[in-house]
Amino acid sequence: MTRPADCDLEKNRVQELQDILKPAIDIIINYVKEIDNGERDLGPRFEDPKELYKILELEDLEAKFQNAVQTETSVSSTEMLKVFGKILDNSVTTWNPGFMDKLYVGSNPIGILSDLLLSILNTNSHVFTVSPALSAIERKVSQRYANLYGFSDKFAGGLTFSGGSWSNITSLQIARSIKYPETKLEGTSGHKFAIFTSAHCHYSVEKAAILLGIGANSVFKIPVDEVGRMNVKILSQSIQERIAEGYTPLYVNATAGTTVFGSFDPFEEISAVAKDYNMWVHIDGSWGGNVIFSPEKAHMLKGSHLVDSITASPHKMLGVPTTCSFLLVPDERIFTQANSLHAPYLFHNARDDEENFDLGNGTMGCGRRSDAVKLYLAWLYYGQGGLKKRVEHSYAIANYFVAKLKETEGFTLINDFPIPCLQVCFYYNPVGEKLTGAEMTVRTRRIAKALHCSGEFLIDFSPNPNDALTGHDNGEFFRCVFNSPNITSSIVDRLVDRIVALGKN
Repeated sequence: MTRPADCDLEKNRVQELQDILKPAIDIIINYVKEIDNGERDLGPRFEDPKELYKILELEDLEAKFQNAVQTETSVSSTEMLKVFGKILDNSVTTWNPGFMDKLYVGSNPIGILSDLLLSILNTNSHVFTVSPALSAIERKVSQRYANLYGFSDKFAGGLTFSGGSWSNITSLQIARSIKYPETKLEGTSGHKFAIFTSAHCHYSVEKAAILLGIGANSVFKIPVDEVGRMNVKILSQSIQERIAEGYTPLYVNATAGTTVFGSFDPFEEISAVAKDYNMWVHIDGSWGGNVIFSPEKAHMLKGSHLVDSITASPHKMLGVPTTCSFLLVPDERIFTQANSLHAPYLFHNARDDEENFDLGNGTMGCGRRSDAVKLYLAWLYYGQGGLKKRVEHSYAIANYFVAKLKETEGFTLINDFPIPCLQVCFYYNPVGEKLTGAEMTVRTRRIAKALHCSGEFLIDFSPNPNDALTGHDNGEFFRCVFNSPNITSSIVDRLVDRIVALGKN
């Protein structure tokens, strides 16, 4: 028998780590230092917004990164570190306080450590035997997290999923399996299920219905009131109408922090209506759920203890590295009840009567990173008080921005009632005369793109979700997110001044 030759790809792993990892850490530290000293822009500066997409051209990609794809030859550690730096230099700097575009921001120092730890371990948290410490951490952190929302049973807990959408999708799968157990084997089993959510919900609710074979047309969107909250009276009417049409009411999705306006639905009232029809109630708290860490703001989640499941994503409001999203429930045993299959070749430690040690047995997947470690280390490092301070500082800055806009000519606030979450939505029209929707959209987009090209600020814009309901076209507006402990009042002042200066052109 001929012995195969030894592979030399990782002949000296210790030396490789010294050659690559140590210098990379120095690059990262200097990268953040430049941001904090104001020496590094939000991203590359451009004269023309079209240049933003130039990197997509193959020639430009090869010029910046040597080759679009390496084929035969390897590169040295020195060359690899140059590529590492080029990727940093040609990416959006989410650590920069001028990044106010999305519902997440750059990570924090402890987040880098947690990602490094997970990469070192590089294990799958699907079964206990290969991830004992990680499984224990996920179960205990999920339990404490669930307790914050009022789930107090001894089996309260949750699991992590790769983003809020997958947490929401899994909640619908669990709802169907628990409420109608026959569907686990027989599909919809003759039912024509109806799902209810607000008109301002996240699109993952419809995607969940599509994925589960229920269909997007079985998602009924309930109008919102003047502050963007689901109208519960219309919800009740819609449920009754669907029953008359032969539907089986299954699930109500309520939102804690809608994507555009940041509104919180009335959870107590929604639960009271839904329970009358034996419906599952879920809170999509991907964005706003973590106000639970602030005693000042936790009242907005009043009634969370009444629902059947909650999505909460620490990678948004808490600065934990993406992705980190939990699905929390009053009794974690329902995960295996709804999702498990008989797979003895893999799951050896699941006990149907009590606890689930093989966490992957409670999901619809297999491979899963232990994202709970990211929240665990952040919670441990900053403490409950530190996370509270982060949330409350962001609200203070957002409200300062609102006050600043109110005293500056040309700005019109949209979600000032007062702002429920950390995004501020507004129009800017310094000319005084009424603009058409198309004209407002052009103005908004030009200013937003000019801010981006300057390398100083990145803020988002959006069509008004109420326009589709009213038939009016008011044009697109700015949506500015305040979600970083590094945003100061002076940065807010500069943003307003920059918008005003650009608007004069």
